[in-house]
Amino acid sequence: MRAAVQHRYGPPSVLQSSEVGIPLPGRRGDVLVQVGAAAVHPGDYFVMTREPYVVRLVFGLRRPRHGIPGRDLAVVVGAVGKADNLVSVPANVSVVDAGGVGSFAVQIAKAFGAEVTGVCSTRNVELVRSLSADQVVDYTRTDFTRAEKRYDVILDNVEAQPLAAVRRALTPTGTLIPNSGRGGRWLGPLGRIVKARVLSGFTRQQLRPFTSVEKRQDLLTLADLLTTGQVTPVIDRTHPLAEAAGALRYVAAGHTRGKVVITV
Repeated sequence: MRAAVQHRYGPPSVLQSSEVGIPLPGRRGDVLVQVGAAAVHPGDYFVMTREPYVVRLVFGLRRPRHGIPGRDLAVVVGAVGKADNLVSVPANVSVVDAGGVGSFAVQIAKAFGAEVTGVCSTRNVELVRSLSADQVVDYTRTDFTRAEKRYDVILDNVEAQPLAAVRRALTPTGTLIPNSGRGGRWLGPLGRIVKARVLSGFTRQQLRPFTSVEKRQDLLTLADLLTTGQVTPVIDRTHPLAEAAGALRYVAAGHTRGKVVITV
């Protein structure tokens, strides 16, 4: 089979489209899949470049322990042990859309009854509004941290503002969820995560860095939201497998509008 493979850490140019052997499920929970589409995630870029350096403790000190990037997949199952983290793609969702599950925070929050304000650049105002946000703030014109409105929950996917500034926009008992994954060259976001945890002990506000926990029930709930049209994937662009390096380079620039998907 063909795959985008990296044998060393480095920039996107280290990725090569190569023939690799077909793996076989061995351990309990292993699943053999035929990939139809895969979303490109900023985390893939961090692992590929080995920055922050702390990722090496998990993914390999000298070279990647697993050289094929990608975790968000739309697949056909070939052989399965126990598929705890797989659910069927809804009939109204294409393979590309299933591989590109981004831009969901606004839509999921609205589906559960929240009043949602989106913060974005001028070029994305109409896109965020189309996702059903109640209000949209153009950060090139308005600093939401200095406005009068206060929020119960802030999901910060960019972390362009200092922690203290974003906390000003929270209610006295609000929750801040930092989620950019960016930070220093050595420890990445860990410094901010530790600071957030420490500060939470001295204020009624909660600072809870986002942690992804794979739960089958969450996937089933998401599939139901997709089936009913309450959530719709937003795809920025697609790339064939041979252009995986270009797709990662584009995502690393930080200006995607929706998900970037690699088709196989």
